[in-house]
Amino acid sequence: MAIFDTGAAMHIAEKPLSAYPWYVRPFFWRQRRKYGQVLKPGLLWGRSPWVFMAVALLYGALDRRRSPLSPALRSLVTVRISQINWCRFCVDLNSLTLARRTGSMDKVDALENWRESSVYDAAERAALEFAEAMTITGRRVDDALMAQLKRHFSEDAIVELTALIAFQNLSSKFNSALDVPAQGFCRLPPASAAGDARAPQRRA
Repeated sequence: MAIFDTGAAMHIAEKPLSAYPWYVRPFFWRQRRKYGQVLKPGLLWGRSPWVFMAVALLYGALDRRRSPLSPALRSLVTVRISQINWCRFCVDLNSLTLARRTGSMDKVDALENWRESSVYDAAERAALEFAEAMTITGRRVDDALMAQLKRHFSEDAIVELTALIAFQNLSSKFNSALDVPAQGFCRLPPASAAGDARAPQRRA
């Protein structure tokens, strides 16, 4: 298991907390209370306050308790997308959440090669296949994959899953493009994190 540098400089610097609008700072307060620190992506999104609040509200809707998708499945999908998009921060935080929601690191550790692992059930495999088809350039969602999804999820749940995958692509690509580092929440996958899908290259 590799540990990425948590102290790397981002492409866009964060501002002092006092420089953000008053209506954004409660989000930071809640992050500090929940995670013990303010999350760096929030400090970047906070430079565009109205967009930041919209993104935060959308995430809250997708991760609500009454979602038709289980908490563990939601975390599983977000970690896989984060691996493919090479988002160090997302893999770090979402791996911690997945481990907490499943009670172990088994599904985190096996995710790079999920097709060869026996720890995922049929519904999780279908969701992971769908996530990869939506995320990896050159792949598409065909009728066979949709039929596979419908064996495990209602149509309402598929709409939520599609929205979650689209959102996590937004979030992880934003963080990856701005070089947001991990913040030390969890140990991270090795450099070949995208597995069979795609292996992003480290910068020299």
